[in-house]
Amino acid sequence: MTETIPALSLRALDDLAAVVKALPAEAADGLIEALATAGRIAIYGAGREGLQMRGLAMRLFHLGLDVHVVADMTVPPIGPGDLLFVSSGPGASNIGDALIGVARTAGAKVAVVTAQPEARTPKLADIVFTIPAQTMADDRGGEVSVLPMGSLFETAQMLVFEIIVLKLRDRLGETAETMRARHTNLE
Repeated sequence: MTETIPALSLRALDDLAAVVKALPAEAADGLIEALATAGRIAIYGAGREGLQMRGLAMRLFHLGLDVHVVADMTVPPIGPGDLLFVSSGPGASNIGDALIGVARTAGAKVAVVTAQPEARTPKLADIVFTIPAQTMADDRGGEVSVLPMGSLFETAQMLVFEIIVLKLRDRLGETAETMRARHTNLE
């Protein structure tokens, strides 16, 4: 590849801008309300999507929400009034599907973030938040992002999750100062 890092970065930003522009204004409203009203939130994602979900969990904690990352040793059980939030960009996650089954049996609500809302895993959810970005499910042929594989979806997750945090901060009456007060001092 002969393009420079700045040139490739600008192409990637154009790809990201196209994703954000394709989001309907109210796209995250249901997810925001579910996060704001959940008694407890359990978050799951695999691979790089999992890293974005962990970042979101950190910010939700900064907002004062009771949030946990599935598979951490300290994650408590969920039940009625709680929310399982699963990331499945390509729309098919065997582990996500199994966790959704457990959450349903326990009486919890389920939200899924995906790029493929008609795929298997999102169809199991109460709330589907669609980020219309390339994933590994559609990264070949046709018009594809300069970013490899599912990177466009994962990058869009990071940006959109931070905006969701801003919307939640307003919804919950939190401030930058109250969030900062919950930041760890063990760094």
